[in-house]
Amino acid sequence: MGLRKFTTAVRRRKREDTSQTKEGVFVVERRRHPRRSIELPLDYSLVESHENRGGIAANVSEGGLLVYLPEAIGIGSLLKIEILFVKGLELSSIKANTKVVWYGLTPNEDWGEHKYGLEFQSFQEGDLQNLKRLLKEVADTHDR
Repeated sequence: MGLRKFTTAVRRRKREDTSQTKEGVFVVERRRHPRRSIELPLDYSLVESHENRGGIAANVSEGGLLVYLPEAIGIGSLLKIEILFVKGLELSSIKANTKVVWYGLTPNEDWGEHKYGLEFQSFQEGDLQNLKRLLKEVADTHDR
Protein backbone atom coordinates (compact mmCIF):
# COMPACT_ATOMS: atom_id res chain seq x y z
CA MET A 1 0.00 0.00 0.00
CA GLY A 2 1.43 3.35 -0.99
CA LEU A 3 1.79 6.29 1.38
CA ARG A 4 -1.10 8.19 -0.23
CA LYS A 5 -3.50 5.21 0.03
CA PHE A 6 -2.42 4.59 3.64
CA THR A 7 -2.96 8.24 4.61
CA THR A 8 -6.38 8.27 2.92
CA ALA A 9 -7.39 5.05 4.70
CA VAL A 10 -6.33 6.46 8.08
CA ARG A 11 -8.29 9.70 7.49
CA ARG A 12 -11.34 7.72 6.44
CA ARG A 13 -11.19 5.57 9.60
CA LYS A 14 -10.88 8.67 11.76
CA ARG A 15 -14.03 10.18 10.18
CA GLU A 16 -15.94 6.91 10.49
CA ASP A 17 -14.91 6.34 14.11
CA THR A 18 -17.53 8.07 16.24
CA SER A 19 -16.58 6.22 19.41
CA GLN A 20 -15.06 8.09 22.29
CA THR A 21 -11.27 8.07 21.99
CA LYS A 22 -9.07 7.13 24.89
CA GLU A 23 -5.88 8.99 25.46
CA GLY A 24 -2.86 7.40 27.02
CA VAL A 25 0.82 6.87 26.79
CA PHE A 26 2.30 3.96 24.89
CA VAL A 27 5.82 3.20 26.07
CA VAL A 28 8.19 0.99 24.13
CA GLU A 29 10.97 -0.54 26.21
CA ARG A 30 14.27 -0.10 24.37
CA ARG A 31 16.51 -1.71 26.97
CA ARG A 32 18.17 -5.03 26.26
CA HIS A 33 17.52 -6.21 29.81
CA PRO A 34 14.23 -5.57 31.64
CA ARG A 35 14.46 -3.44 34.78
CA ARG A 36 13.11 -4.68 38.10
CA SER A 37 11.97 -2.24 40.75
CA ILE A 38 13.77 -2.82 44.02
CA GLU A 39 14.80 -0.74 46.96
CA LEU A 40 18.08 -2.05 48.31
CA PRO A 41 20.94 -0.39 50.17
CA LEU A 42 24.32 -0.24 48.51
CA ASP A 43 27.83 0.77 49.39
CA TYR A 44 29.96 2.52 46.80
CA SER A 45 33.29 4.20 46.33
CA LEU A 46 35.09 5.84 43.45
CA VAL A 47 37.56 3.37 41.93
CA GLU A 48 40.52 5.58 42.91
CA SER A 49 39.20 6.02 46.48
CA HIS A 50 38.86 3.64 49.41
CA GLU A 51 36.20 5.68 51.23
CA ASN A 52 32.88 3.82 51.18
CA ARG A 53 29.62 5.72 51.17
CA GLY A 54 26.01 4.58 51.22
CA GLY A 55 23.24 4.90 48.66
CA ILE A 56 20.03 3.27 47.45
CA ALA A 57 19.48 1.09 44.39
CA ALA A 58 15.99 1.85 43.03
CA ASN A 59 15.88 -0.54 40.10
CA VAL A 60 18.25 -2.99 38.50
CA SER A 61 18.77 -5.11 35.39
CA GLU A 62 21.57 -7.29 34.08
CA GLY A 63 22.95 -4.23 32.27
CA GLY A 64 22.84 -1.60 34.99
CA LEU A 65 20.92 0.10 37.74
CA LEU A 66 19.31 3.33 38.91
CA VAL A 67 20.79 4.64 42.16
CA TYR A 68 20.39 7.57 44.52
CA LEU A 69 23.68 8.78 46.00
CA PRO A 70 24.44 11.58 48.48
CA GLU A 71 27.07 13.35 46.36
CA ALA A 72 27.56 14.79 42.90
CA ILE A 73 29.61 12.50 40.66
CA GLY A 74 30.63 13.16 37.07
CA ILE A 75 29.38 11.19 34.08
CA GLY A 76 32.01 8.64 33.09
CA SER A 77 33.21 8.13 36.68
CA LEU A 78 33.98 4.55 37.66
CA LEU A 79 32.45 3.22 40.89
CA LYS A 80 32.89 0.05 42.90
CA ILE A 81 29.50 -0.96 44.31
CA GLU A 82 28.14 -3.59 46.65
CA ILE A 83 24.37 -4.18 46.61
CA LEU A 84 23.18 -5.58 49.93
CA PHE A 85 20.17 -7.89 50.30
CA VAL A 86 18.82 -10.62 52.56
CA LYS A 87 18.76 -14.17 51.23
CA GLY A 88 17.02 -16.51 53.64
CA LEU A 89 18.41 -15.61 57.05
CA GLU A 90 21.75 -14.32 55.75
CA LEU A 91 22.96 -10.95 54.51
CA SER A 92 24.23 -11.32 50.96
CA SER A 93 25.75 -8.94 48.44
CA ILE A 94 26.61 -8.43 44.80
CA LYS A 95 29.88 -6.65 44.06
CA ALA A 96 30.53 -4.97 40.73
CA ASN A 97 32.44 -2.24 38.96
CA THR A 98 30.18 0.29 37.27
CA LYS A 99 30.32 3.43 35.16
CA VAL A 100 28.11 6.51 35.58
CA VAL A 101 26.30 6.87 32.24
CA TRP A 102 23.72 9.53 33.11
CA TYR A 103 22.74 11.96 35.83
CA GLY A 104 19.21 13.14 36.53
CA LEU A 105 17.87 15.95 38.62
CA THR A 106 15.71 14.74 41.47
CA PRO A 107 13.23 16.52 43.68
CA ASN A 108 15.27 15.42 46.70
CA GLU A 109 18.46 17.15 45.62
CA ASP A 110 17.97 19.67 48.44
CA TRP A 111 18.29 16.73 50.82
CA GLY A 112 21.53 15.58 49.22
CA GLU A 113 20.21 12.89 46.88
CA HIS A 114 21.47 12.66 43.32
CA LYS A 115 20.00 10.25 40.75
CA TYR A 116 22.36 8.24 38.50
CA GLY A 117 22.23 5.56 35.87
CA LEU A 118 25.08 3.09 36.32
CA GLU A 119 26.21 0.57 33.73
CA PHE A 120 27.81 -2.66 34.92
CA GLN A 121 31.40 -3.03 33.73
CA SER A 122 32.38 -6.23 35.58
CA PHE A 123 31.29 -8.42 38.48
CA GLN A 124 33.13 -10.19 41.24
CA GLU A 125 33.28 -13.91 40.45
CA GLY A 126 29.85 -15.53 40.72
CA ASP A 127 28.01 -12.27 41.33
CA LEU A 128 26.51 -12.01 37.84
CA GLN A 129 24.75 -15.33 38.54
CA ASN A 130 23.69 -13.99 41.96
CA LEU A 131 22.24 -10.91 40.26
CA LYS A 132 20.31 -13.06 37.77
CA ARG A 133 18.88 -15.12 40.65
CA LEU A 134 17.89 -11.97 42.54
CA LEU A 135 16.18 -10.54 39.45
CA LYS A 136 14.29 -13.79 38.92
CA GLU A 137 13.13 -13.81 42.55
CA VAL A 138 11.95 -10.20 42.27
CA ALA A 139 10.12 -10.99 39.02
CA ASP A 140 8.48 -14.08 40.50
CA THR A 141 7.36 -12.11 43.56
CA HIS A 142 5.85 -9.28 41.46
CA ASP A 143 4.18 -11.62 38.95
CA ARG A 144 2.13 -13.40 41.64
